[in-house]
Amino acid sequence: MRIWTLTTLFVAFALPALVAGNPVAKNDGIVTIASNHSVDETVAKLKSILQSKGVTLFAVIDHSGEAAKVGLQMPNTKLLIFGSPKTGTPLMLAAPSIALDLPLKILVAQDNQGKVWISYDSPEYLQQRHGLPQDLVQNIAVVGALAARAGK
Repeated sequence: MRIWTLTTLFVAFALPALVAGNPVAKNDGIVTIASNHSVDETVAKLKSILQSKGVTLFAVIDHSGEAAKVGLQMPNTKLLIFGSPKTGTPLMLAAPSIALDLPLKILVAQDNQGKVWISYDSPEYLQQRHGLPQDLVQNIAVVGALAARAGK
């Protein structure tokens, strides 16, 4: 869990500083975009969008809240885990290893300067990583639109 926390911190704080506010897909497949809202407002927008689309929100993990419970401080950081069996199942049938990356996830994190960032795995990265057929990439491509809409 400690390695995951360190990785999450890098993605949430170091990568956005490198991209200076521009959306970017790095070689590691992570896309990071700026949000015009607080972490909680961005999370609320994402929840609302997911609900309106009939997408199941499986969990919201409050990394900063959990850190506070053990006496550690970190900027507001939340991970949303969401998906739909209707779109995810065909992906897993075509490439069972995609189950390692499903349900989809969006990380919403505030950096040390107070800027909020939205990060997610690029659909192209997931396609390449798991050898997904091109015609099924649309099933996960929605993550970019969700992130962009929540950040506006």
